Amino acid sequence: MTAADLELALAERRPSVAARPSIVEAAAEISAGTPRVPLGRAWDIASSFAARIRKACPLVEEIAVAGETRRYSQLVKGLAVVARAPDPEAVLATIERMSELPGISVRTPRRIILTTNGHEIDLRVAPPDEFGTVLFTATGPALHVATVLGRRGTRLSATEPDVYEHGGLRYLPPELRDRPDALTLAAGQGELPLVSRSDILGDLHVHTNYSDGRDTLETMIGAAAALGYEYVAITDHSEHAAASRTITVDALSRQKDEIDALRGRFPDLTILQGIEVDILADGSLDCPDAVLSRLDIVLASLHEQHGHDRGRLTERCLQAIRHPLVSIITHPANQLVGHRAGYDMDYDRIYAEAAANGTILEIDGAPNHLDLDGDRAQAAVLAGVTVSIDSDCHKASALARQMALGVGTARRGGVTAVQVANTRPLAALRQLLARKRRPSC
Repeated sequence: MTAADLELALAERRPSVAARPSIVEAAAEISAGTPRVPLGRAWDIASSFAARIRKACPLVEEIAVAGETRRYSQLVKGLAVVARAPDPEAVLATIERMSELPGISVRTPRRIILTTNGHEIDLRVAPPDEFGTVLFTATGPALHVATVLGRRGTRLSATEPDVYEHGGLRYLPPELRDRPDALTLAAGQGELPLVSRSDILGDLHVHTNYSDGRDTLETMIGAAAALGYEYVAITDHSEHAAASRTITVDALSRQKDEIDALRGRFPDLTILQGIEVDILADGSLDCPDAVLSRLDIVLASLHEQHGHDRGRLTERCLQAIRHPLVSIITHPANQLVGHRAGYDMDYDRIYAEAAANGTILEIDGAPNHLDLDGDRAQAAVLAGVTVSIDSDCHKASALARQMALGVGTARRGGVTAVQVANTRPLAALRQLLARKRRPSC
């Protein structure tokens, strides 16, 4: 398809149902040469662009990130944003005059595709009575869009729930639209009770400058308090972790004294002292049990393969899962987005043992991890595992962002609030952690 063909397709004010899926495909085609962007970076680019548009265009009533970013795909190819305004042409004319937004490659009465900061962004502007259909179409994926729109005739919708309702379906959140069973889910009854950011009562994986974090303990705790959390766990890296800085046993004692001093300054936030302890080559933990038993929470991580095959890696993980002092296995696959799919392990055994031992498995919101990913998170909770959703944050300014990425990743797995440890009030969380320790401590 040439640029002229695309321009013609996009210029239609009210395209037919059959034409709408081709519009989605055309948008993907124009971005075909663009490298994939990690989800965290995609959110930053698209949300920053959306904020600039909203500030520059008073006519914009609402603006939303769309495309793969809104579906929380780990790697995003095309960045898309959809705005609602009573006069789309006036909004786009304003954007054309913005000197900081050069590189417009496509311009129609409702749409601009432009390049900013080296990234191509597809901006669509819809009048209020069509906003739902345009947002749905721009969010994709193309096959889901074609299937849903094929059930509902030519009617346009003001909201996304209306799009589904007019097709005889229930609303399907964007994070679930990539799933093979997406239409089956949409054909079900009632709401889908996915976990949401408002369900999260605390963060159980936070780093400070006691190890490789950028900010002080006080700064991180202050940021957690500002988010309205009921509790936060400080979990710096153990001594032999492959991190730029780690925490020693002596430093843990100093950290405890500092936490005790800060508790009076943050009376509405419970500060838990923990550690992220490495699972060593022989499956043992990088910290004596006598030290771990004094902490409120213990996270264990596989950070090094040590040349081990599937069987040995699995056994190392299982040893930690069975350890009575280990509360959570963090980023269980040790996935690196865009670089490594995760360790080759027997995840079915890992899920079964975690469920049997009451060990929590983490959905990590750090943009380089996003692990457990959506598919693994779904398999874990179906096996009866309780998961946590954490930021794994190393700087205060990213606490909210990384938690949002973790929640979006969990939603791709269909995770509900009752399956998440840190949606529980503090007393219930303490009971959950204590049940794991009680048999042998």
